[in-house]
Amino acid sequence: MKGEARRGGDQVAREAWFHSGWTSVRTRVDDPRCHQELLTGFIRLWTHWGLPDYILCVGTDRATGDAFGPLVGSRLMEWGSLPSKVLGSLDAPLHAGNLTALLKARPYLQHARCLAVDASLGLPEEVGAIALGVGAIRPGAGVRKDLPPIGRYFVTATVNIGGFMDSYVLQNTRLGLVMRMADAVARALALSLRVDQAP
Repeated sequence: MKGEARRGGDQVAREAWFHSGWTSVRTRVDDPRCHQELLTGFIRLWTHWGLPDYILCVGTDRATGDAFGPLVGSRLMEWGSLPSKVLGSLDAPLHAGNLTALLKARPYLQHARCLAVDASLGLPEEVGAIALGVGAIRPGAGVRKDLPPIGRYFVTATVNIGGFMDSYVLQNTRLGLVMRMADAVARALALSLRVDQAP
């Protein structure tokens, strides 16, 4: 779980993103244009910087709010083969307890083109927002976990309000909202990867 909108990671990619005149895609799950905005953002990202080698879906199903990543991962796996390998699902979550060990066992992940997918906490008016851009995220920052940054690209979903008793807030986040956000991201992401493969 990522608790804030600060991005680290690949400085060159971030600078190229901003110098190109682009900004991060930011939409809302209840916006009728959400699917198209996400799809367009993914396709532009892949066109300029290449498809991700891995999609790292971070989170756990033990906290409703933190299930966003695993839900996206499970949806992608259900929909068949994709050019990117998906890590993290409801059955095999990628979370604070095993992320460091995974990165040690597979050090190439920190240098590969990875899309990091994670939940976020934010201001009341940000709940329901989905952001897509270039850069790494720090999983667990919102609940005081010190984990390495991951991802060359990111997708985050602001699932609830942050700043006070964040772990409790994650446990008491509305499942319906998280599922709608996960479905929106997974659908646009899967379609963008398949469109990019078209001759």
